[in-house]
Amino acid sequence: MTERIRAFVVSAPNEAAVLEVAAPRALPGEAVIAVERVGVCGTDVEFFTGEMAYLYDGHAHFPMRLGHEWTGTVISIGDEADVGWVGQRVTGDTMLGCGSCRRCLTGYQHVCDDRHEVGIRGGWPGALAEQLVMPVRALFPLPDSVDAVMGALVEPGANALRSVWAAQVADGDRLLVLGAGTIGLLVALLARADGVEVHLMGRSARSLGFARSLGFTNTWTQDDLPDLPFDAVVDASNAQSLPARAVELVEPGKRVVYVGLATEASHVDSRALAFKDVTAVGILSGSPGLAGTIEHYASGAVDPRPLVAATVGLDDVGSVLAGERPAGAGAGPKIHVDPRITR
Repeated sequence: MTERIRAFVVSAPNEAAVLEVAAPRALPGEAVIAVERVGVCGTDVEFFTGEMAYLYDGHAHFPMRLGHEWTGTVISIGDEADVGWVGQRVTGDTMLGCGSCRRCLTGYQHVCDDRHEVGIRGGWPGALAEQLVMPVRALFPLPDSVDAVMGALVEPGANALRSVWAAQVADGDRLLVLGAGTIGLLVALLARADGVEVHLMGRSARSLGFARSLGFTNTWTQDDLPDLPFDAVVDASNAQSLPARAVELVEPGKRVVYVGLATEASHVDSRALAFKDVTAVGILSGSPGLAGTIEHYASGAVDPRPLVAATVGLDDVGSVLAGERPAGAGAGPKIHVDPRITR
């Protein structure tokens, strides 16, 4: 059995290296996964730069092993775990609740006060490594039709799916998505699969051009956004000003959904919500949407793979987190990591 594995470790803001660390061992109810693909997320960037709020409120500290969008194959299990998991291709929930509090027992383990977040909160090592340990209760089997690229896009897709659910849009409704990054595009793809008329507002010509390559013709900047009645607005951006703008843009009596997070506090006037009778919904986690996202990918209703611009090895993660785009990368917003790739 392997005694050491390679893992990407962030030791301080803007300081990281690929190190040899002890290979994980499965405790009772846990599984060890050989990681095949990991998505690099904006949250990972915030930890790398030292801007992530969890570093200041005590929920996270350096050194850290990042990576919460992943897929792989179970290679071993601990006691009390079903041997049938071994050899199973899986992805997993990022949010690991305590399992015994009121929230966990009523289906809200993703907002448990004592939760771990894989590669994010509470010191649970992330997937930017050759191997990852997870509780089997947090694993989701992947069918053969969901390949490794799709598998590592289940977690962001689940956040997007929950956003679509929260928007309560249906066939023929008009949805405005603020932000044309990974989550915004996944929201757009999932909503379009339901027959929704999707509009995307972004900032850069590159991101909007890529959205058009996916078949989204209604792409706008703030300057040329048409004056249309929007049945829902999903803010998937990190812009401090857009949460309030979303309330301005949505039709009275309809819904705004917040899945993007600005690095600084953004402000929404509750009077604007009340006077328009608008419902505002916040999305923290994809947990309740993981199974539904796998179903969307497996059925072919949504193919998220074009969003991946490049796949690199662990040795290149630091440069990606520092903002460098890999040579030969495509136009998509997402970079993937395959820990099996070595220089």
